[in-house]
Amino acid sequence: MSAPEKAGPGPVVVLVGPPGSGKSTVARALAVRLGLTSRDTDEDVERTAGRSISDIFVQDGEPAFRALERDAVAAALAAHRGVLALGGGAVLDPATQAALARYVEGGGAVAFLDVSLAHAAPRVGFNQARPLLLGNPRAQWQALMDARRPVYAAVATLHVDTDGRRPAQVAAEIEAALAAPGGPTDD
Repeated sequence: MSAPEKAGPGPVVVLVGPPGSGKSTVARALAVRLGLTSRDTDEDVERTAGRSISDIFVQDGEPAFRALERDAVAAALAAHRGVLALGGGAVLDPATQAALARYVEGGGAVAFLDVSLAHAAPRVGFNQARPLLLGNPRAQWQALMDARRPVYAAVATLHVDTDGRRPAQVAAEIEAALAAPGGPTDD
C-alpha cells in the first residue's frame, strides 16, 4: 500500500508509548508496508551524542539527555516524511507536547502503542542497561507507565494495544486507521 496523504509537513505517523511497546520495531514494519522510511529519535540522540543513552545519563544526567531528545524530536517532526518512533519519555517535555499538538493540527497522526507490564517485560528484558529502570525494574516500569499513560493518551489520535500481537499485526492496524476515511481516531 502507498503512504496516505497528509496535509502538513512532517511524518505520516508518530509512534509513542512505553519501553517494550514495540515502537521501533513497529515503525520499521509500518514503514515497509507504506513504502517509506522509519526513524527513531533515540537513535538520533545516540548518533548526535556519539554514545549510548545509558552513557549520556551516567555522564551528563537526565536533563542533558532530555534536551538532546527534545531537539531530536523537533528536528524529526520538521524533516522526516516517513514513520517516526519517539523515545518513551519524549512526550513528557512540554515543548514536545506542543510540537505534537501542532503536528496533529496539521493533519498528522500519533499512535499510542500501549502494552501491559506482563507483555513489556520479555520485550524489554529488564536486565538490560535502561537508566530509568534501575533498582526494581518491574516496579520502576509500572511507576513510569502510571505517570506517562495520561500523557500518551493526551497526545495520541490512535490507541493501539500491542499485548500478544506481532509487530506486523500492529503495523497493519495502524495502516488501516491511516487509510480510513477521516483518518485515525481514538477507539
